Amino acid sequence: MRKFFIALVGMLAWCAPAAAQERTITVASTTSTEQSGLFGHLLPQFTKASGIGVRVVAVGTGQALDIGRRGDADVVFVHDKPAEDKFMSEGQGVKRFDVMYNDFVIVGPKADPAHIAGDKDVAAALRKIAAAKAPFISRGDRSGTHQAELRLWKDAGIDLAAVKGDWYREIGQGMGPALNMAASTGGYVLSDRGTWLSFKNRGDLTILTEGDKRLFNQYGVMLVNPANHPNVKAQDGQAFIDWLISPAGQQAIAGYKVGSEQLFFPNATHE
Repeated sequence: MRKFFIALVGMLAWCAPAAAQERTITVASTTSTEQSGLFGHLLPQFTKASGIGVRVVAVGTGQALDIGRRGDADVVFVHDKPAEDKFMSEGQGVKRFDVMYNDFVIVGPKADPAHIAGDKDVAAALRKIAAAKAPFISRGDRSGTHQAELRLWKDAGIDLAAVKGDWYREIGQGMGPALNMAASTGGYVLSDRGTWLSFKNRGDLTILTEGDKRLFNQYGVMLVNPANHPNVKAQDGQAFIDWLISPAGQQAIAGYKVGSEQLFFPNATHE
């Protein structure tokens, strides 16, 4: 009997973590939400409130949406509204919610060979960079930031296919590596403000162009459609979304700061 009791206790001890692990969701999100430190701030608060663990796959927005399309995530939390709308129109998501916003900035060397410092017109700044053939680091990874960059070049009237040369460097990597390369080469780069504020290896880089309304950066969240992928943990995934857009989640987002600077601004909609 004693041996049976010991074996039973051992079995329960083994099963308990497994049962706890069942309440874990996968969120496909962007490098900016992770590299900015936002998830490190938010997720412990959500898990404490809900008992649900969160595993984050941090990639570019395009890749995150593809992970959702394959049913390999329960939730996608990204920042490319046109791509998100396409995801929804394909029936890949249940409902999209605005969560928060920040903005993009053009970062570059203090020497500023393209003379864009203080420009409020991002299109004019990009035209100057192209005319000077100053080094520009593009993520080139189908991320929300990369797609925003391509739209901004188009707004500037620049045909990248016609003008890009050695000065325009597509690296196929996330925001952190792009900033690192800009710092080491004296290049310009489009960055979300959150990752920039959290970035430690700035070297000679500084913000040179900001404030244009075209640099607005909205984040949205969607539950992957369980009708397409029965493995999706719809209840727990929706619990995460509901928390993000609740007063508690929105307050947690607003409370995340680097130094005294707020990185993201909550603007959840409940329609």
